[in-house]
Amino acid sequence: MNTFEKVYEIVKTIPKGKVTTYGAIASSIGIKNPRIVGYALHVNPEPFVIPCHRVVTKNGELSKAFAFGGVDVQAKLLQEENVVVVNGMVDVDTYFYLPKELK
Repeated sequence: MNTFEKVYEIVKTIPKGKVTTYGAIASSIGIKNPRIVGYALHVNPEPFVIPCHRVVTKNGELSKAFAFGGVDVQAKLLQEENVVVVNGMVDVDTYFYLPKELK
């Protein structure tokens, strides 16, 4: 399984109503650079199967480069899952999901 496939497998485990961070995903698959996670999600081959809208920055900021419609679409998708989004931010402490390590 390549790195991008690992990212996708982890993202599929994020429950509705929760978010995780690029860094948490990177740690769970054993890579140091969370930007690689961002690159993988930017080319997400199955946006309706791999819920990349549930991934935010470590501070809870929505992705300015959300590949499937921008910040407004990401906010809408999260709000439909009862995640509160205020000024393009999510309270990571409230909604955080810690992915399990992928071996």
